[in-house]
Amino acid sequence: MSKDVFIVAEQRDGAIQKVAFELLGKAKELAETLEQKVVAVLLGDQIRGRAQTLIEHGADEVIVVDHALLKDYNTEPYAKALTAVVREREPEILLFGATSIGRDLAPRVSARVHTGLTADCTGLEIDVTSKNLFMTRPAFGGNIMATIQCANHRPQMATVRPGVMKALPKNAESTGVISQVAVELESKDEAVKIVEVVKATKKSADIIEAKCLVSGGRGIGKPEKFEMLRQLADLLGGEVSSSRANVDAGWINRDKQVGQTGKTVRPQLYVACGISGAVQHLVGMENADYIIAINKDSSAPVFDVADLGIVGDVNVIVPKLIDAITKRKAEKEIQ
Repeated sequence: MSKDVFIVAEQRDGAIQKVAFELLGKAKELAETLEQKVVAVLLGDQIRGRAQTLIEHGADEVIVVDHALLKDYNTEPYAKALTAVVREREPEILLFGATSIGRDLAPRVSARVHTGLTADCTGLEIDVTSKNLFMTRPAFGGNIMATIQCANHRPQMATVRPGVMKALPKNAESTGVISQVAVELESKDEAVKIVEVVKATKKSADIIEAKCLVSGGRGIGKPEKFEMLRQLADLLGGEVSSSRANVDAGWINRDKQVGQTGKTVRPQLYVACGISGAVQHLVGMENADYIIAINKDSSAPVFDVADLGIVGDVNVIVPKLIDAITKRKAEKEIQ
């Protein structure tokens, strides 16, 4: 009989990724509704020492699969190892981060255990009547939000966007069980061989981690205006981001895109500059703590989610904000 809410705790170079803690936060909520446990699956090489961190962030149990062939992510060994865990433990729910690894691994495991998979979810909840997992994701180009259930097969599987779910605070006093599952892996299980791992130099901060984002839409008019947004972001201690239109136009790199086909962010402050507020963009930023929208169209949908709306030309308003903040900071330094 299927039971417990499982998450796959993604790690890279032995470091557990932030999305794993976000999944644990949501898994805890789901497990409490079902009166079941939260179980994290950690795959890697000499990785057992990281298991306690997952318990401190909400896991009741951590299943460690430790093998030299799991040192770096490789599709076939990871799929074989995780499938073995799923078949042995029969989870009720299995969650992955919708990262490059999760998007590759989850469908392979779901096919091997003959169950469904809902990709790129932005919402998860237990239906009080059926006790099934309701998985919500954007559909039809983001024009609607579809809620999907997997009523007849287990586990119920989903990949979840990083930045959507909220991680629980770390509790160093948490206790849990750390168990180990032995999986037989051989070199023939590798469909490809990893010859070398070349890491790209990170040139800018990840917008998912930023506490403040100043985001530009089509309304800024031209790519040079991102320099104006950068000045405002620097004053606020934040980063610049963008809607899809400017990314498609080649004005800014894709890693700065917020929205359905970009990144989901949850900053303390989100300043939407010249962004109309199409649903594809809103699903990526509507959970920000405080949203300021600047748009000359008073009926723009972005005002529906904004905490503070400013109706006006962004190219007039933003320079005034920059001047006002600069003046205020100078006054504080004098004081």
